[in-house]
Amino acid sequence: MSAATTDGPASADATGVRSVQRAMEILSLLTEDRPVVTIRDITDGTGLAKTTVIRLVQTLEQTGLLWATAGGYLAGPALWRWAHLARSSWEMPPELTRAMNDLSARHRETVNLYGARDLTRICLAQQESPQALRHVVRIGDELPLWGGASAKVLLRDADDKRLRRIVQASPDGEAHLSTLRAWIAEAAERGYAVSHGEREAGLSAVAVPIEGRSGGVVAALTLSGPTVRFGDEQVDVYARDLVDVARQLSERGFDHPLGA
Repeated sequence: MSAATTDGPASADATGVRSVQRAMEILSLLTEDRPVVTIRDITDGTGLAKTTVIRLVQTLEQTGLLWATAGGYLAGPALWRWAHLARSSWEMPPELTRAMNDLSARHRETVNLYGARDLTRICLAQQESPQALRHVVRIGDELPLWGGASAKVLLRDADDKRLRRIVQASPDGEAHLSTLRAWIAEAAERGYAVSHGEREAGLSAVAVPIEGRSGGVVAALTLSGPTVRFGDEQVDVYARDLVDVARQLSERGFDHPLGA
């Protein structure tokens, strides 16, 4: 029997996928804090050889995804078109934006909307607390699902296989599974979830589910901030308000891709 070779369509497909992954790694180096990257930044950040980086950067520049300047490479105009498309597709319904603004104004804490994707939760929208000491994540940030109030409501309908995959990334690994199950069950029974320092010391949150047209959980609406401001009485106030707002949003129909 002849030895298997790496030539042919399968090998080409693997090479293509690897190139796409590497291109995404390069683009992901661009952030608000670092809007321009050099070839040296890219080689250091990706670990790729300089010749590979140059070839990929040239392709990204040709497609408009990167733009060359005297100081390095910044996001290209093609990304602006994609960003506009993404914004029009994923922009939050006006009633949700108003509700988040009102919640933050009433309670002076940060309000976030999270959606789940596989093993992580993504911040989809935010209204920052007006207070100097506050909890803030960036829109688009991905956080783990093994802890935190929003995770407990987002995982209400998750099967055991997915939960087992999620806890592998937790500090306690498989041993965390029973705890996570208990958290999810408690949140489902109460209609909201609370967390104190589960993911980050000194940080607390209260979260409620927003349901889609099919009745499943599509997003989590949360109030979060320093634990010193989340005593039992205050948590009760936050929970009642969040539950009421989430119920109104769910009853109106969550007109958004998440709610499909």
